[in-house]
Amino acid sequence: MNGLVQKRWFQVLVFLILLFLLILLIYYTNFIFIPVFKYIGAIAFPFIGAGILYYLTRPLLQFFEKRLKIGRIWGILLVFLVIISLLTLFIMYIWPIIQNQITNLMYGIPGMIAVVEDVIFYWQANYTSIPTQVIIAVEDFVANLPEHIQNLLDHLFGFIGGFIGQVISIAMGLVMIPFFLFFMLKDGEKLLPFILQVFKKEKAENIRSLFGKIDNVLSSFIQGQLFVSFCVGVMLYIGYIIIDLDYALLLALFGMLTNVIPYLGPFIAVTPALLVGTLQDPINFFWIAIIMIVAQQIESNLISPNVMGQALHVHPLTVMTVVVSAGSIAGFLGIVFAVPVYAVVRAIIVHLYQTFVNSKEKKEDALI
Repeated sequence: MNGLVQKRWFQVLVFLILLFLLILLIYYTNFIFIPVFKYIGAIAFPFIGAGILYYLTRPLLQFFEKRLKIGRIWGILLVFLVIISLLTLFIMYIWPIIQNQITNLMYGIPGMIAVVEDVIFYWQANYTSIPTQVIIAVEDFVANLPEHIQNLLDHLFGFIGGFIGQVISIAMGLVMIPFFLFFMLKDGEKLLPFILQVFKKEKAENIRSLFGKIDNVLSSFIQGQLFVSFCVGVMLYIGYIIIDLDYALLLALFGMLTNVIPYLGPFIAVTPALLVGTLQDPINFFWIAIIMIVAQQIESNLISPNVMGQALHVHPLTVMTVVVSAGSIAGFLGIVFAVPVYAVVRAIIVHLYQTFVNSKEKKEDALI
């Protein structure tokens, strides 16, 4: 029996059983953890927002400290000055254009609907060359068009109402982000040594290596994906300007934001551009498709490999599967955070497996 207890597979099995029992216990006593979950939910938004900014601004802080030979606090103040300057430039020069294009788009929606109706009526007038099933489907759509529009407006206003209901919490989160970011930049490097001081040297080095891999994954994904999205947004804007597409800046920014979703983002990004461009001029459908294909080819073959490298080590098919699965489980937030969460979990599992293999070779236990 003692020999069985010493077997690694037996220990892993016992660990999994205890883990599932713990999950089951938490499930049946979830009322105890509701306040904890509410607390985590309250700080999740500012914590994640500050974490993203931390990985974006940490290289800048390190540059200030090394090149300018200044202290940590002065470097952080310079980082905040850079952030405020960028926000000021955005509000002064870019936001007015976006606001104007949003207003024009809102006023232009009735005209777009009229164009769609004209196309449908034209098809109806030339129904002899159209299959009967298509005619029935079109007539059904036209007959229910007011209802479809009303349902769309109801969902839109329901979303707006829900969003307004969250304005206070979002505002509080935005206010807290600078404070979270300040202390992350100031004391972020002190957290790991504080944790490791309670472990023995071998285990401490093992944990340090694990956290280093997690940090590398998060840093590579956040910095790389946002930079790639920015490059794609710039390329889309240049392309839209060349073909004189209406609402070019607004559509390019939408493409830049949705491109943070790996692989599925480009398809989401091109949809409104195709709709607006086709209603403006049917030939734009092909031009916009070409622009998106060129931008994605440049991004996937030139920018992403050089910016993100092979740090994530995730196959494209795996990424698509993870994104789709996470979207069905957790909605939009699942789509956005699916890849980094998967990459972190994968890094942990690989590290633990490598540690297990090394511990068997060295006949010592270095597992966490």
